[in-house]
Amino acid sequence: MPVTSDIVATYRGPGRVVQRLLDLGRREDRALVFVMGFCVVAFIAQLPSLARRAHLEGLELNMLMGGALLGSVIILPLFFYVLAFVSFGAARLVGGRGSAYGARVALFWALLSSTPLVLLNGLVAGFMGPGPALTLVGIVWLGIFVWFWLAGLVQAQRQAE
Repeated sequence: MPVTSDIVATYRGPGRVVQRLLDLGRREDRALVFVMGFCVVAFIAQLPSLARRAHLEGLELNMLMGGALLGSVIILPLFFYVLAFVSFGAARLVGGRGSAYGARVALFWALLSSTPLVLLNGLVAGFMGPGPALTLVGIVWLGIFVWFWLAGLVQAQRQAE
């Protein structure tokens, strides 16, 4: 299925989509594309907020974008790999039988499938700025992301390596 169809299907059943992705075989390049796709979209989502900040505070937009690019596309994927490894270890402690690859796919797919809400959060941050609307969208994004991640991790850790 195309990525967009899988993202829509994730909102109906995240565990089923993660299982389908794992059934496609162990492909580390696929997991890397998922996390890098999220990181690029997260960078794009920051642009309206960065433009707002540069305009209101009189800062150089290119410098802000450079820092956001470094953090989003270079450093953030490394953090997510570490987080996936920690979640794999935690799943093992509570009886998980899956692989570290399954834990990576569950986390990275949860991130990628929550990108519509990340983009919405970026638009609210850019056009409305800090306030209750931005907080609400952020909480909704976090809740959806955690739901996708935990459902996918449970599914990935059910099957033996």
